[in-house]
This record gives sequence, structure tokens and C-alpha cells, in this order.
Amino acid sequence: MLNSILPNCSVKILLVGIFMMLVFSVAQAESSATVSLDESIQLLKQDVIALNRDLFILEEELLYPANTQLAVFVSLDVGEFFKLDSVQLKVDGKAVSNYLYTQREVDALHRGGIQRLYMGNLKAGEHEIVAIYTGVGPKGRDYRRGASLVINKSLGAKYVELKIVDNPSSEQPDFSIREWE
Repeated sequence: MLNSILPNCSVKILLVGIFMMLVFSVAQAESSATVSLDESIQLLKQDVIALNRDLFILEEELLYPANTQLAVFVSLDVGEFFKLDSVQLKVDGKAVSNYLYTQREVDALHRGGIQRLYMGNLKAGEHEIVAIYTGVGPKGRDYRRGASLVINKSLGAKYVELKIVDNPSSEQPDFSIREWE
């Protein structure tokens, strides 16, 4: 009787073992298929990001060719005597940019950040750039100041910085516009 039971148990154990190996191999195949699908999705995402970056660069080059490009940046040094609210930029008397700042953006400028306020095309020749700053000055007074600069645009990109600097001797802010070389 023991001989008749033992072969059945061996066969059952053998069948269970084979079944477990099949289940394990199917699970492993599904896992590798899932991993391969996940890897494929990640590679596809990376390709889309690279393509998006290339398209952005191409768009910038087409819209703003280097020989006619004008870029205007804003920077803020210290900021104890002036709290920036907005900047209006005019080129040759035409308003090209109006920007209203959030507290977070002003904080970033205080920490040394530089903001690109405007990017556009400009023909070669003389041009007047006017920046009008609005904010709160010393002793909580409303402040509206302007600064201007006449630039000579030649072939190639032109970079201009609108800079707000505290003047400790007069306890007033200084507003300047300068060209980057």
C-alpha cells in the first residue's frame, strides 16, 4: 500500500513543481515585458523632451535671427530703497513690454536673478530705449521713474540690461540702462 501511495505523491509533487516553474517563468516573462515596456516609455519620453528642446531652439532662431536680435534684461541690486511693482519698456516710442511683478519674482531678483523682459527684432541703426519703473520708494511713497538710452544697433545680437541699484549716499534708488558687450 505504501508503494501505491508513494508513486502518486511523487507524481503530484512533480506536477506541482512543474506547475510552479511554469507560473514562475510566466510571471518572469510578464515582469520583463513590463520592464521593457517601462523602458520603452522612458526612452520615448526622453526623445520627446529632446525634440521639444530642438524645436524651441529652432523657433527662437527663426523668430529672432541673431543679426536683428534685441534682448532686454532686468536686474535688481539690494532693493532697500525701492520695491519694484512693474516695468514698461518702450523702443523708439512704441511700448513693447509691460510686466507686473509678483512678490516671488521680486525676491528672486533680490537674490541675484536676472529676468529676460523682452526679446525682439530690431533693424540696424540708432534706437532709443526707455524703461519706466513703478514701485514703492523710500518712506512708502509711490515711485515712478524712467531711464533712457540711445543705442546703435549693428549686425549681431544686442543685449541691454535695466539695472536698479540702491544709492546709500542719497538713500534713493538709481535706475540705469546699459549695453552688455
